[in-house]
Amino acid sequence: MKWQSKEELKQLLIELVEYPSVTYSKSEKDIVTRIYDWLHEASYFQEHPDDLNKIPLSDGREALMGLVKAEPETEDTVILLSHIDVVDTEGFGMFQNLAFSPNQLTASLKQNQDVLPQEAREDLRNGDWLFGRGTMDMKAGTVLHLSMIERALNGTYSGNVLILVVPDEEVNSQGMIESVKFLDDFQKRHNLTFQLCINSESTFRQHREDEQNYVYTGSLGKALPGFLCFGKETHVGEPFQGVNANFMLSALNHKLELNTDFIEKVGEEVTPPPVSLMMRDLKEDYSVKTTVSAVAMYNILFMKQTVSNINAKLFSIMEEAKEDIENHILKQYNQYQKVANLEGSSYHVSVNAFTFSQLYDEAIKRHGKQIVDHKLEQLKKDSQLTERELTIQFVQELAKFCQHLAPMMVLFYSPPFYPAVTSNSQKVTNIVDEVQSAISAEGYDSKRKFYFNGISDLSFIGEQLNEEYDISLLAQNMPLQRVHGHYITKSNIAIPTVNIGPYGKDPHQWTERLELGYSFNVLPDILSSAIEKVFHESKSN
Repeated sequence: MKWQSKEELKQLLIELVEYPSVTYSKSEKDIVTRIYDWLHEASYFQEHPDDLNKIPLSDGREALMGLVKAEPETEDTVILLSHIDVVDTEGFGMFQNLAFSPNQLTASLKQNQDVLPQEAREDLRNGDWLFGRGTMDMKAGTVLHLSMIERALNGTYSGNVLILVVPDEEVNSQGMIESVKFLDDFQKRHNLTFQLCINSESTFRQHREDEQNYVYTGSLGKALPGFLCFGKETHVGEPFQGVNANFMLSALNHKLELNTDFIEKVGEEVTPPPVSLMMRDLKEDYSVKTTVSAVAMYNILFMKQTVSNINAKLFSIMEEAKEDIENHILKQYNQYQKVANLEGSSYHVSVNAFTFSQLYDEAIKRHGKQIVDHKLEQLKKDSQLTERELTIQFVQELAKFCQHLAPMMVLFYSPPFYPAVTSNSQKVTNIVDEVQSAISAEGYDSKRKFYFNGISDLSFIGEQLNEEYDISLLAQNMPLQRVHGHYITKSNIAIPTVNIGPYGKDPHQWTERLELGYSFNVLPDILSSAIEKVFHESKSN
């Protein structure tokens, strides 16, 4: 038993954080191998080698799955899910070289406290915190799960415990999507009944002063809509002879960024408003020619909304932006006309608004399905682009096919799509009640939430309240799905979920940190009791 005390767990966390496992990096694969090697040392896995697996992904990366069976034999199984990839460290600035060295970073910040925001400075002075990329999101969760597996190896639980460690949660969730297929086969082969999936993402604050712990029974859904603005190019000396795609995009962004019309409230829970995750022009080289195409993508989080609801709001925003663009250009032309003594000259600008499906149909109508599909297939075949970049290229190519409709704005969707999931069963409620009672007994506040607000891989394994989500509408307007399929997948596994995680602050920021006292002194026993509670609930039912 080497992963049980607070100091042992802290040391394990430091070792994991020292792997700079940014999504798609070599270390993202190396850290999985390291965890595999640790577990493989256990006599149980020496005797049951088929129960510990590295799961090969289609792109060469790997996930890890290890099953510890209880004695006497039982079908009842709890899944412990975590991810080991992290976001980049660009925001660390002068401390970037220490981002993956938590001890050194924390010590250095103590020597340079004046550079920290006030809250982080106070935490450093008054609390027990460890700074570093991945300390909170979410290698501390992986550490807790390894501690639970160690207990399982020592016969603590009356049911089976399966640990699942995946890459790529921060970008495409490809690790989880592909692991679910393996998990389904593994379940059938070993005759397992998955009673609960426990994720251990750290608590996400609801506001800046929030000091409360949360236990979540699900996870928010996420759609990734985008807009391609395809203008009419012109020389900068004749700006009114064209329409600048950069300006079109800025009008859209002004309408959509933090737009509270997209906020959804269910009970006391509220989704964050949308934010732009990408905004750029697609001009390859500098010249004194206006930009013909530009693109933006947005994060839309939801609980019970359907794609139809979201799509209708997005299209309405696009139409409002279209009017603003037309009115602004006309107003500026009239002012220019007066200054240049051009009164009497006529001027008109009209912007079109389409969904991807409408543009696709128009391209086929004008050029034929065979020509259009061949071009998109060729783009896919020749491209080394990411899924989002390839999506943009598809839409841009269709806009070129329909250049006669420019200037235009096109609404589309890119993978990944995250369904919203949550669990309302009495079994889950009983488990959460016990966890909250245990947290309160230790002097900490705790509250149940039905949706984890940081987005998580639970979306691909949990119970969906709205199973369809207007998948056909989503598929029609997702270029990769429309042309190639398989980008919107439905899992054969749908099990109850809960997120019981450590306490930290500032995920994806340079001040990311984990509070060690609660996370590694209090939570391990609570998490362990929750696992056994699952098996007790299963037997009582």
